[in-house]
Amino acid sequence: MQKKNAILTKSDVEKIEAEIEDRKLNERPKLIAAVSEARAQGDLSENFEYYAAKKAKNENESRIAYLERMLKTAQIVSDSSAQDEVGMNNYVEVKFLDDGSIEKYKIVTSIRGNSLKNYISIESPIGKAILGHKEGDVCRVKVSDNNSYKVEILHIEKTNDDSDDRIKSY
Repeated sequence: MQKKNAILTKSDVEKIEAEIEDRKLNERPKLIAAVSEARAQGDLSENFEYYAAKKAKNENESRIAYLERMLKTAQIVSDSSAQDEVGMNNYVEVKFLDDGSIEKYKIVTSIRGNSLKNYISIESPIGKAILGHKEGDVCRVKVSDNNSYKVEILHIEKTNDDSDDRIKSY
């Protein structure tokens, strides 16, 4: 199965680059020092501190490699949209036509998706369905080949602010 490239905005790229820089310049030296200090404590066969420090160092290196690989293969998308259309970083209030319930979502890239905060990705079924649509539009959300539902876009709150959005761990 071929892995899809990450879809990122310019702001996502800047956040990822900042995290890589912080991990290389700040975290890496601390973690290397912690491994050296734990190694100096003697017998490595029973040295929990050594294994914990080495694990933390390896996790940091893995995260750096993951983020760098993501940047190399990323597809960069614009975070701007027409004033009356659903776009990146917008808050969108939708009504589920099957039960009448109403939800408010923020449209984000998958690297910032967070269902607990109602941040939905442009790659999710509902994100794909409503992106580029206008208030009053009824959109079909295709969950699978045999399953879909309809939502009506009630309100779009335009914003380009993603300063509080965090990049997912893995």
